Amino acid sequence: MNVGVRYLGEGLDYEPVWQAMKEFTDRRDEHTQDEIWILQHKPVFTQGQAGKPEHLLLTGDIPVIQADRGGQVTYHGPGQITAYIMVDLRRLDLGPRSLVTAIEDSLVALLAQHQIAAYPKKDAPGVYAGESKIASLGLRIRKGFSFHGLALNVDMDLEPFHRINPCGYAGMVMTQMADFIDKPDITAIGHELAEQLTNCLSYQGRQDLGDKLP
Repeated sequence: MNVGVRYLGEGLDYEPVWQAMKEFTDRRDEHTQDEIWILQHKPVFTQGQAGKPEHLLLTGDIPVIQADRGGQVTYHGPGQITAYIMVDLRRLDLGPRSLVTAIEDSLVALLAQHQIAAYPKKDAPGVYAGESKIASLGLRIRKGFSFHGLALNVDMDLEPFHRINPCGYAGMVMTQMADFIDKPDITAIGHELAEQLTNCLSYQGRQDLGDKLP
């Protein structure tokens, strides 16, 4: 069983991609190929279903969108890889917690390829390097199908994270791959992430579905 991967590029508005995710999930069935979408968004804050307004500190000119994923507020922007993970949990024989673990494992393995020691935290989903957070997770599962996914900070302006309490944690320090290695290649890292997700979710391989939304 292969997973399909779409490399959608950079500068994507959040709402059209979100709408495409929901439509893909609504119309799929047990025969639909699972997909992973790799992309970079234009600057945007997204609030999860549990998001509290007090975690929005001074958002300024960056829009805030109330999304239907789990978790609290986070930031997406250029230089950050967002990966949307649309899988059939029953077909993969995964529960929600084991899906999160597999995603975290893929991030840890990817970062290890670049000699960055990283780890998950049981009480705070995501992946950390040192005491700082380098990748965030936020998923939605509907009728046994997942959507939304992860955000990995590669080489970006981290300033917008100071305008919020990231993931609902006041004072949380965010970091990125560029703090550990010189000039990370975000395109190459996007392909490496797709490979690690393929491995950690136990697919036989992956199929390139191009650079367009379905």
